[in-house]
Amino acid sequence: MSTPLAEVLDGQRDAELRRAARALLKRPLLLAHGGYADEFRLVRRHAAELREWFERNTGWGLQVDAESARLRKTPGRLDDAGHPARETNRAQAPFTRRRYVLLCLALAALERGENQTALGRLADHIVQEASDPRLVAAGVEFTLERRDERLDLAAVVRLLLELGVLRRVAGDEEAYISGAGDALYDVERRVLAGLLATRRGPSTLTVASLDALTAESGLDTDELRFRAIRHHLTRRLLDDPVLYYDELSDAELAYLTKQRPFILARINELTGLVAEVRAEGIAMVDPSDDLTDVRMPEQGTHGHVTLLLAEHLAGVRRPVRDSELRSRVRALAAEHAGFWSKSAKAPGAEAELVEQALVKLAALGLVDRTPEGAVARPALARYAVGATVVVEAAPRKAHQQ
Repeated sequence: MSTPLAEVLDGQRDAELRRAARALLKRPLLLAHGGYADEFRLVRRHAAELREWFERNTGWGLQVDAESARLRKTPGRLDDAGHPARETNRAQAPFTRRRYVLLCLALAALERGENQTALGRLADHIVQEASDPRLVAAGVEFTLERRDERLDLAAVVRLLLELGVLRRVAGDEEAYISGAGDALYDVERRVLAGLLATRRGPSTLTVASLDALTAESGLDTDELRFRAIRHHLTRRLLDDPVLYYDELSDAELAYLTKQRPFILARINELTGLVAEVRAEGIAMVDPSDDLTDVRMPEQGTHGHVTLLLAEHLAGVRRPVRDSELRSRVRALAAEHAGFWSKSAKAPGAEAELVEQALVKLAALGLVDRTPEGAVARPALARYAVGATVVVEAAPRKAHQQ
């Protein structure tokens, strides 16, 4: 029989392990310094158990050293564009194609460069790399002479600063953007080396594709094929807001049908996520409302618009064109004029409001966007509003003396 002290210690260990696992899922690259230093220490303390769990259940490797912890996540869906890299400023605009290319070129330049670099020097290396005929043939061109190109490079550098790949020594990005100065950085080589999370190095591929970078090889036995299916399903449940059954292959659905209680129990034990099993699929709900990068409902005008459009779409069983949704938002702006921001009520603002709402709903797996318009997914039904039902309270019985 365990003693009360042993039970307390076991509970403390389980709480630490859960906090460490959630930190890795939320931020797969943790540094020994900065805002996540406490979580890093927990990951390092429980590294062996975390490494074993993630390797067994997801196939993700965990690398931990004195400076950083890197969970090498590969997504369950390679075609999911709902969770892009974003600017680190308040606007948090998603990265464009040009910024992604700049990010790759910057990482390549830093890998071959020295332990310290200036932003202007990094820009020169990128311009040189961008002159590769294969990039030119793909329509990629950078001179970094225009302000918008320098803004893109500054956004990439700020992301690398947030990730810990770079540390600012002197200067700032604004001086470079305006052409009035430069910035100097230390390059954290351990962090840089662990940033790429692929099964194969890009330089070893003859065909450039995400499938080739992440594909598992040698699945020539039933045991290996079942393991790959378990990894795929667990990744989807950990990463995706909703796992829909109609997105699975016959083999994946058959495996999930048999193994669902065990898979869900393992995820719940490690992370605290609670499974909401519905007829159309499974959503892992976080009671702490912390393990997500997209929240709904959300405060403010944009959050209110998204919620109202979700309610509207949930009651429509057909594709709804953006033009119809924009008309809906114009009507809502008049109805809620006293609560919405001034900019949201300006003529033409409805286009941006609709776009932001649909991006969020798609990222949460609540709608699909097609050429015909936005189509509600089954999980959106939770935001439908039915007719009000008034329940009469039963009359109270007289108190008996």
